[in-house]
Amino acid sequence: MSEILGPQRLGPLTPLVGEWEGNDGIDLSYHNDDDITGQTTYFEKAKFTPIPKQENGQQKLEGLKYEMTAWRHGEEAMIPFHDEVGFLLWDKADGQVIRTVVFGRGIAIQAGATAKDRDKVLRFKADPGEPCYGILQNKYLLRRAELQGFTSTFTFNDDGTFTHESDLVLKLAATGQVMHHTDKSVLHRVKRYHPSAETA
Repeated sequence: MSEILGPQRLGPLTPLVGEWEGNDGIDLSYHNDDDITGQTTYFEKAKFTPIPKQENGQQKLEGLKYEMTAWRHGEEAMIPFHDEVGFLLWDKADGQVIRTVVFGRGIAIQAGATAKDRDKVLRFKADPGEPCYGILQNKYLLRRAELQGFTSTFTFNDDGTFTHESDLVLKLAATGQVMHHTDKSVLHRVKRYHPSAETA
């Protein structure tokens, strides 16, 4: 990914601004209907839009609101199987990037990463019960698929693509086992928010 010139108000989040697509996503999860753990491949769209500066007393945050939606291959014209919305925030003074995300199935996560202005890799982490970077889930999921940990990584690749990976650690009531529900997808930018070009 080419170096971004000038000041970066969004810090390491700067390269994300715009709209993205990817066709090689891989989801590893427990399939309740079949009682097996298996892979699902998917097509994904993502959108990252700058928000006004957020000020909390002396704290000043720059950030993006975002949405990511995924469709199983072969079901692109149908209802997506995954949908999330959230915010990505840059706290320059504390050297923190914050990912606040809500999944449509009743999960809310606030995950944090230590970062510098021009980092190319961001590693987010959240754990249940933590007062800052924690996890909440609805009662049904707590009984059936208790979330015990969350990590995710954003990587800005030299070819201009963006890779995101995530690992949800779940204790499954159906099997009595702990499993890692993982996702990985590589996205390329399809629209820039820039006065000189609508697409890239």
